[in-house]
Amino acid sequence: MKEVYVVYWSSTGNTQAMAEAVGEGINEAGGKANVVEVAAADANALKKADTFALGASAMGAEELDGEMDAFVAEVEAFANGKTIGLFGSYDWGDGEWMRTWVSRMEEAGATVVNGEGTIANLAPDDDAVAACKALGAALVK
Repeated sequence: MKEVYVVYWSSTGNTQAMAEAVGEGINEAGGKANVVEVAAADANALKKADTFALGASAMGAEELDGEMDAFVAEVEAFANGKTIGLFGSYDWGDGEWMRTWVSRMEEAGATVVNGEGTIANLAPDDDAVAACKALGAALVK
């Protein structure tokens, strides 16, 4: 059984709901999801994994929260060759923060699942939840 880490930061609970849906998709596809808030996450565990997911909501001028950004910087150091699923929610803008995040991970040598992140405007609707579950399933393959 493949264990897949899902590390997230959420300010309002929207990205947490997305993380839980990614975890459900992992479990439904026969994997074992380990869903954890970034404050409790250990980057060393991700170093050993070939596949994992990261989630965060957009903050400020369409950027990652400082705590998640610091964690992502750690991941960049060992992202080469990893397959990463990215997801998150936002309230304004057009998703530029996710496009920037995808580019950042690709420049570090990672493969981003589907070549893009999974995003939701505010609370994830049924389509966003389904997309998160599909992302989880793709991480098990």
